[in-house]
Amino acid sequence: MKQSLIFRAALAAVAMGLASPAFADLELAKKYSCVACHQIDKKSIGPAYKDVAAKYKGDAAAPARLADHVKNGSVGVWGQMPMPANSQVPDEDVKKLVAWILAGAK
Repeated sequence: MKQSLIFRAALAAVAMGLASPAFADLELAKKYSCVACHQIDKKSIGPAYKDVAAKYKGDAAAPARLADHVKNGSVGVWGQMPMPANSQVPDEDVKKLVAWILAGAK
């Protein structure tokens, strides 16, 4: 009985962790000021995250390409407004942000 309760508590903790990554990544987007130029569902200075997800849907090279854009900046992909380099963002956080964006930034 005691093992069953421990197992259920552990399972619930894992489920809660799996259910909340979108919030964690929105928090990362806020932490690194991504939301100053990008919004989830409408164009701002930069493209909406949903538009980025749609453009790269099914593109296996997209995660690496977008991570490079975040780290090193880019221009010409979405018009002539440059995206500045964000070299201060740790690679692990860049990967999380890109995955979140490509998943639809929900």
